[in-house]
Amino acid sequence: MRKVVSADGTTIAYETAGDGPPIVLLNGAFRDHTIFDQLVPELTSKCTTYAYDRRGRGESGDSPAYAIDREIEDLAAVIEEAGGQAVVFAGSLGANLALEAAMRGLPITKLALHEPYYRVEGFPKPPSDFMDRLKALLADDDRDEAAALWLAELMDLSSETIEQWRQGPMWPMNVANAHTLVYDTTLCGDYTIPSKRLAELRTPCLVLNSDGTSDWFRAAARATATVLPNGWGMELPGSFHRIEMDILGRVLAGFATT
Repeated sequence: MRKVVSADGTTIAYETAGDGPPIVLLNGAFRDHTIFDQLVPELTSKCTTYAYDRRGRGESGDSPAYAIDREIEDLAAVIEEAGGQAVVFAGSLGANLALEAAMRGLPITKLALHEPYYRVEGFPKPPSDFMDRLKALLADDDRDEAAALWLAELMDLSSETIEQWRQGPMWPMNVANAHTLVYDTTLCGDYTIPSKRLAELRTPCLVLNSDGTSDWFRAAARATATVLPNGWGMELPGSFHRIEMDILGRVLAGFATT
């Protein structure tokens, strides 16, 4: 992987492929750049992709204390590597981060978001003591239970579904990256859409959700698109918190190149 040094000296690892306008791929909770392994081939005939490991994940470095500003600086460093401005595609908590970056003036020409993590009216927020319990599990090095807690209380997954995840091939990555769940919970803020701030964002924003996702993710995506002055929503075929990759690739390639 290639490396770039962020403003605080942290090394950020990324991979680039393809030819055409740059598009930076920004992952959500648990994952690193490999979450885009199926998406990248759908984009590279029309775009140059930049998929990076967020700090604390994969081959990227980390810092002793987390701050959203540091992650925004990481994204800025990758965009600079991409030529100084770029389209950004971000999913889940990565979408929250990308919106924060855009609102703070990063040179994002267009922004595509997949199901940003917000809770709108009618859908309860996670318990107020969630962060404390998450940190306590991590302090005890119980990374497996920390990952399970996050899936149960922030993703609303049933115990049966979580057990299925535990038996799946992605669980070792979930456990390895469990410490970064504190970062992603920080990105949640108070879990509500920052409507007043988003109303001032002029960047063109495409907000996507799958037709098989949860009601609360669908509601959050639609509400986010509504408050963005240059935003519009689109529902695509998929399952819970996932869009079919070939369809997503075609939509993103068209969005990035028109």
